Amino acid sequence: MKLTLLGTGTSQGVPLLGCDCEVCKSTDPKDKRMRTAALVESETTRILIDCGPDIRMQLMDQPFRKIDAVLLSHIHYDHVAGIDDLRPYCRLGDIEIYAEQNVTKALRQTMPYCFTEQLYPGVPRLNLHDIVPHQQLSFGDIDAIPIRIIHGQLPILGYRFGDLAYITDMKTIPEEEYGALQGVKILIVNALRWEKDHHSHQLVAEAIAFSRKIGAEHTYIIHVTHQIGLHEEANRNLPDGFEFGYDGQVIYF
Repeated sequence: MKLTLLGTGTSQGVPLLGCDCEVCKSTDPKDKRMRTAALVESETTRILIDCGPDIRMQLMDQPFRKIDAVLLSHIHYDHVAGIDDLRPYCRLGDIEIYAEQNVTKALRQTMPYCFTEQLYPGVPRLNLHDIVPHQQLSFGDIDAIPIRIIHGQLPILGYRFGDLAYITDMKTIPEEEYGALQGVKILIVNALRWEKDHHSHQLVAEAIAFSRKIGAEHTYIIHVTHQIGLHEEANRNLPDGFEFGYDGQVIYF
């Protein structure tokens, strides 16, 4: 299987609107970061993780074939704002969305035109499925397990796919969840910046400590701001086994 990092930036993306720093002015494609999302694929199955406001352009260069499931981490705008842009995929079948009950409830409120008895022509056909942490999910030949993580004070979901775990927007994780991460070899996890503590996101040092605690062999850091610095220089400041992910990066597992 493979996972493609469709976006590795924070809610505002990189470059940041109105910023003249060297990162935001960089011409290196790896310094351009759309909002965080990922695509997990086997030869027969595709799963989209989160669907933010950049999803149209993020999927533009991907082969146009059915998306079997959309897994959502939480309801924040930078993770769900692009759901309507999935409507072309409805030519291949309804869009199946999996999320916690508070998220599916919020989607019905923010996208009411998708859930009326009489849908007007062209509206995306969305089927919402409530899930809970540790529930075994199977889509074709891909299995996924939701994991409870905490985004500030908000309980949200990360996902495990075999030896790989994908976690974004984490600040902390309940101690009892470490069992669900036992044996993870590849970790994809968020870290906002190097310094200045944040109320709802990890810093780089916290992400490194978390990875080492679960024993991951290789860690890709995502959901980063322009404060990380230039991609190539920032990577040189990470220990062995760690790297900053970049938009379009493909990870095989």
